[in-house]
Amino acid sequence: MIRSFYLSKIVYYIAGTASVVFVLSYFMPVLFRVAGLILLLLAVAVTIDALLVFGKKEGFLAQRITTGRFSIGDDNKVLLHLENKYLFPVNASIIDEVPVQFQERNWLKRVKIGGNEKHDLEYWVKPVTRGEYVFDNINVYVHAPLQLVKRRYTFPANEVIKVYPSYIQMRRYQLLAVSNRLQEVGVKRVRKLGHSMEFEQIKEYVRGDDYRTINWKATARKESLMVNNYTDERSQQIYCLINKGRVMKMPFGGMTLLDHAINASLVLSNVALVKQDKAGLITFAENLDTFVLADKKPTQMNKVLETLYKQQTRFLESDFEKLFSVIRNRITNRSLLVLFTNFESLESLQRELPALKKIAHYHLLLVVFFENTELKHMIEKKAGSLEEIYIKTIAEKFAYEKRLMVKELHMNGILSILTAPENLTVNTVNKYLELKTRMSI
Repeated sequence: MIRSFYLSKIVYYIAGTASVVFVLSYFMPVLFRVAGLILLLLAVAVTIDALLVFGKKEGFLAQRITTGRFSIGDDNKVLLHLENKYLFPVNASIIDEVPVQFQERNWLKRVKIGGNEKHDLEYWVKPVTRGEYVFDNINVYVHAPLQLVKRRYTFPANEVIKVYPSYIQMRRYQLLAVSNRLQEVGVKRVRKLGHSMEFEQIKEYVRGDDYRTINWKATARKESLMVNNYTDERSQQIYCLINKGRVMKMPFGGMTLLDHAINASLVLSNVALVKQDKAGLITFAENLDTFVLADKKPTQMNKVLETLYKQQTRFLESDFEKLFSVIRNRITNRSLLVLFTNFESLESLQRELPALKKIAHYHLLLVVFFENTELKHMIEKKAGSLEEIYIKTIAEKFAYEKRLMVKELHMNGILSILTAPENLTVNTVNKYLELKTRMSI
């Protein structure tokens, strides 16, 4: 811990006043003694103040408490535990050296703590990029009782915090999924058509059971009506395919489209595991980057989280033909493949359509891409000049092309979701539950 001595601005102000009085005493000698008395009293006051604040070796303590990891796009709490070991109350100015990613150049908090008391100061940070964030020292300036002297404490608190995809959002959806309350965040209830063929057990018939499920052999043995009981199909493979090409670099709400896709993939994988399905992951750009085999082990969610933690956007064109080759060779069972990507023009979709059609031939492919919300604002804005009319017309053209992409995918037997980034998670989970309920997987 480093300690330093600082004089308050009050001291400099009084000393400056005394200097003026000394100058005036050249013309009025009686003021000389007044100026000397002022300086003497100031020296005595500063000495007393310094003895009070420096009389205790460890007069103040500060400690930073964090969760050890942060969630991107969410408010994360940081707690500063402060302890005043002086017998008198102190006014403290705290400067926490927060990571450079937050660009907080004037971070300063002021608190007043009573003698021999503790105080918890909390603040919130919202990271918008994944990676490692470095916290440095905690600097505390303790003011003496007369406010003439300040003592600086520097507490070494170097700490590296990893910013992960939004696990806070993931936990919220997990709790709602477990309690069948996903509709509270916008996930729709879908009426089940028919019943699953996944056999669970044979049980005695009760009023209301479907008579078509009567097991006649078991009935003959038990001499009472027995029916087959079925449950939702489980252990279906759900893969999230994340495009890391340059089209995913577009910013929205302080984060990139890649960050939104990663957050949605995390939630979807977790909901799939809650529904007893197998969750897997593929990230790709010009080459395959990562491949996490679909599984439902307890450690699977942590494996997906650690894989998504350091994913970054590439600036080359993504190769969908290589993606198809990987899927064809490494995913042998029919699976639901949720592809997070983006297309800015109909031509860009048509370039990748042959590869997408080949993927959809072997698996159930769901293409999730983004609508440009800025275009929507331009379209809704009233045009007042020729230039604004031109801009609005171009915006409507691009928005119309997005709708044509949905139609083009549908004509080729490929499911799709066109969504705003803020609705990505809800819309994706909705579609997964709908496909599962309709037994399309």
